[in-house]
Amino acid sequence: MKILSRIYTGIIFLFLYAPIVVLIVFSFNQSKSRSVWKGFSLRWYENLFRDSMILEALRTSLAVAVIAAIASTIIGTAAAVGLKKMNKGLRSVMLTLNNIPMVNPDIVTGISMMLLFVAVFATTGLLHPGFGTLVIAHITFCIPYVVLSVMPKLNQMNPSIYEAAQDLGCPPFKAFMKVVIPEIMPGIITGMMMAFTLSLDDFVISYFTSGSTAQTLPMVIYSMTKRRINPKINALSALMFVIVLTLLVVINLRQINDRKRQKQEKF
Repeated sequence: MKILSRIYTGIIFLFLYAPIVVLIVFSFNQSKSRSVWKGFSLRWYENLFRDSMILEALRTSLAVAVIAAIASTIIGTAAAVGLKKMNKGLRSVMLTLNNIPMVNPDIVTGISMMLLFVAVFATTGLLHPGFGTLVIAHITFCIPYVVLSVMPKLNQMNPSIYEAAQDLGCPPFKAFMKVVIPEIMPGIITGMMMAFTLSLDDFVISYFTSGSTAQTLPMVIYSMTKRRINPKINALSALMFVIVLTLLVVINLRQINDRKRQKQEKF
């Protein structure tokens, strides 16, 4: 049974990752062919970094991802601390509400936020669809993931440490910054990395909330697929896959190290 289970798992992973491997391999192909290998070349990567439209979209994606990651981490951490102080029943209700945006289809979230921004702009003249609305939308859908990353660390923390710091004369805010934040820092970093990855990778919500003045990298890739597929897409997709994969590996390694450290502290 173990052999069959491993074979079955291997087939699933092969089905999932074989197309990505083919995409990465043909991003180094000398010719434009998507099926015939004509030799190794960095031609498409060179063309990619000469494309001003793609570079502008890359700058927009990175700017949105960085701002969204920082803002959602601050708001999500504060929300997690507030939830921790609630009574059990109310906290359960609020965590359920926090989980709804994560299971809600992206297209529903994107359309609802677009309608909200359009309504606000029509009535007040504020929130014109563009970079600002794009950032707000990304912060909104990243916050729940930060809350879920920070909450376990708050649950693991001994609340007596914070109280002891206050008993020793430390002001509440200083005690929070010096005692609580270092204890939950692994969860905060994990949440920030996750928010950055999700923001960088998002297409559906960005499509409905960016307007005509701001385009992210996934949106540019989508527009390029409407015409004859240029091998630059292979190169661009390969780079995005490597970046996201690297961030996910870092997140998982941090989680593994945190578990090892917790086990060592118990013994």
